[in-house]
Amino acid sequence: MSTPVLTIEGVSKRFGSTIANDNISLSLAKGEIVALLGENGAGKTTLMSILFGHYVPDTGRILIDNVELPQGKPRAAIRAGVGMVHQHFSLAPNLTVLENIMTGTERLWSLQSQTATARKKLMAISERFGLRVDPDARLGDLSVGEQQRVEILKALYNDARILILDEPTAVLTQVEAEKLFSTLKQMAAQGLSLIFISHKLDEVMATADRIVVLRGGKVAAERQASQTNKAELAELMVGHRVTRPTREKSTPGDMALEAREITLKSGGVERLKKISFHVRAGEILGIIGVSGNGQASLGQILSGTSNRSSGELLLFGKPVGDLDVASVIDAGIGRIPEDRNRDGAIGEMAIWENAVLERLSSYSKHGLVDKGAGMAFAQEIIEGFDVRGGNAATRTRLLSGGNMQKLILGRNLHERPRILIAAQPARGLDEGAVAAVHGRILEARRQGTAVLLISEDLDEVIALADRIQAIVGGRLSLSVDADEADARLLGLMMAGEWKETSGTEHAI
Repeated sequence: MSTPVLTIEGVSKRFGSTIANDNISLSLAKGEIVALLGENGAGKTTLMSILFGHYVPDTGRILIDNVELPQGKPRAAIRAGVGMVHQHFSLAPNLTVLENIMTGTERLWSLQSQTATARKKLMAISERFGLRVDPDARLGDLSVGEQQRVEILKALYNDARILILDEPTAVLTQVEAEKLFSTLKQMAAQGLSLIFISHKLDEVMATADRIVVLRGGKVAAERQASQTNKAELAELMVGHRVTRPTREKSTPGDMALEAREITLKSGGVERLKKISFHVRAGEILGIIGVSGNGQASLGQILSGTSNRSSGELLLFGKPVGDLDVASVIDAGIGRIPEDRNRDGAIGEMAIWENAVLERLSSYSKHGLVDKGAGMAFAQEIIEGFDVRGGNAATRTRLLSGGNMQKLILGRNLHERPRILIAAQPARGLDEGAVAAVHGRILEARRQGTAVLLISEDLDEVIALADRIQAIVGGRLSLSVDADEADARLLGLMMAGEWKETSGTEHAI
């Protein structure tokens, strides 16, 4: 067997009392695609951050082409041919594609920028791997999928031979994800070695040559993709068989939330175009659509972080004016935001502080926050919603994405809300966490909560929703019964395929 291009030997890393990596060893061959699979918080990102030099391991070493890599030095990793594409992009939106690619590659004392040479090299890489972008486009004007392409190009521009991708499809549509993995296979065929971190079993099975499963910071298993299946991998990830909860038949109650011809204009663009819908107590309405079609704006209006331009909004049968966050909370509306890092939690604050952040009056005495009561409340969420990665005093930024999501879910569902706005509630979660989140949402439905589920995941919407509407270009279709919907029908609706009769929109 030829010498591996990458060898990780006995790497361990501890953060306080938390063991993130425990004596992990693995290797990577030239032209191989390895999937690093595991639950949220299993230690995947920590291990790759050690490889790229962001963290220094407590024990162990890393070898590139059998030469030990200096620890804690990203530049040394880059010089050795390691490139990393992070889940949250590290690009400057105000710069062009070419400027982003070149940032950090030129010496400060260079007499002139080597723009022409850089452009030529970028276009050659772009052509070789089929990653076509406009080098003069402003990054902030690109789609999420195009921005990720720029991140990959930046790594390749730095002559990466080993490419690490952390949850590469977390913010991509299905079509963008399929294009990405087609590109990754092309890269491997040309001799690049790739490791991608994921929790999505379909993409792991379709793309990886070999799969390494982490559980609790340790290597739990290693499988050739051709010799395993999704059921086995799910069980290896969590240590037991995983079954997702199922929606039961129910009879909806009184009207909880109703929107009538809601319009939103922002920056000269009409983002929502006279959309109407309703959801009753004990019912889940699913809004399905490809990212960028107005669902984020809808979630912001209903969560009190944006105001509608026109239209009428009714809560429990009564018209309401513009909502703000305080009035939303006072009305008994729970919110799971689309972007948990930006809108759901403050990373530098402790878990207990984020737990009580939206209900300070309930945890304050004489104008001072009752830390003891807040800590107790946070501990109830940690235990009841299986939030792993620390205790009530732990900084929230140290939680994995899935555990941060469970914290936000627990904060909103601990005291049953009358209405729940759930935007992409299972995005970025592993199979076990998805089952837990879906179970909590269905439990809230059984208890009478009206749920508006905004999602890009067809399977999620079909599994949870009672009725489904599609949003396309800021327009909303009429609803279809979830029991009569399938992926094909919803796919057509997401593409804008519905009929209009006398000005009224009808799904096909």
